[in-house]
Amino acid sequence: MIHGFIGTPASIKPWADYLIEEGYSVSVPLLPGHGTTPEEMNQTTWEDWYHHIENEFLLLKQSCDRVFVAGFSMGGALALRLSQIRDSEIEGTILLNASIYDERKIFTLLPLISKVLPTLKGGPTDVAKPNPPKHTYDRIPLRALNSLRKLWKLVEQDLYLVDLPLMVAYSLNDHTVHPVCSETIIDNVFSVDIREVIFENSFHNVSLDYDSDALNEETLDFIRSVLSGELARGESFAEMDERELIDAEFESIVSGLSLDESAPTTYLDELDARKFDPEGFNQPNPRAPRIDRKYRAALFGIIGGLAYLTLEVFTGFDLLGLGPWPGVIGFLGGVATYIWRTARPEDNFDEGVEL
Repeated sequence: MIHGFIGTPASIKPWADYLIEEGYSVSVPLLPGHGTTPEEMNQTTWEDWYHHIENEFLLLKQSCDRVFVAGFSMGGALALRLSQIRDSEIEGTILLNASIYDERKIFTLLPLISKVLPTLKGGPTDVAKPNPPKHTYDRIPLRALNSLRKLWKLVEQDLYLVDLPLMVAYSLNDHTVHPVCSETIIDNVFSVDIREVIFENSFHNVSLDYDSDALNEETLDFIRSVLSGELARGESFAEMDERELIDAEFESIVSGLSLDESAPTTYLDELDARKFDPEGFNQPNPRAPRIDRKYRAALFGIIGGLAYLTLEVFTGFDLLGLGPWPGVIGFLGGVATYIWRTARPEDNFDEGVEL
């Protein structure tokens, strides 16, 4: 069982304790960089976290014949990555509010911000139930968060590799990970049996929230259904008939060939017959643009627009009361002016011109 970003095993302790009480062997490792300081976590990457949980998985395999993997939030992304790499060794995967991407604006600039600002103040714990136990850092390590983005990208593009029984559980009122992450997982994995579980009374961390009992019962029922054979593994690409794939590819190639030898010439003969006209070729070496008033205005729009947009996003500075739009318009206008100013007079932009 894998905890989330900047969290500790305390965040999923009730979930793990329930399975232990039901007689299962449970491993809940503390990920590298977690449970110490945000500064120390900034020295770790998603590869460190993954290798740690993979080693814990292999240790558990030494004493257990059948192993399930469960992950909460970022732990869900790590559980999916483990399932993509060690698919055949895992009985089933359980995901709770798993994160595989985040479309908030700050994430697009995270690679740049993390170089100058190592940590950022975190928000309150996303639990609806009052007085949850402390289990996360007060500050967010941005370099580690930037590394998490790389894990998300890999996991999302390889979702098709997951073909084992899957339980995808998520909260409708999650303020940390949008439910669309879970919907994306369901729509793109190769699993035949997917159990979707929705929580309406809890926020992000269901294990510490009002739906904790429902989470425990659904997890236990999913495990028992897999062990009994009620839920089955899907057909992976490795199990597909290789002969059919080869035949289909060969048929596609042959269908594009012609065995008619009555044609007097071939396409290669036509190419040889063509004469090269050096005067009909324009050298793609435009001269450097002259720095005039329009060129300076374009650069001002590009640089000024980006500066205005950055200030509005990260400081809330809104000089004109129009949000980020003045910056967006200035930037796009500068780019358009620059392209127009640097175009060569002899360039022909008409559509449908034959060369």
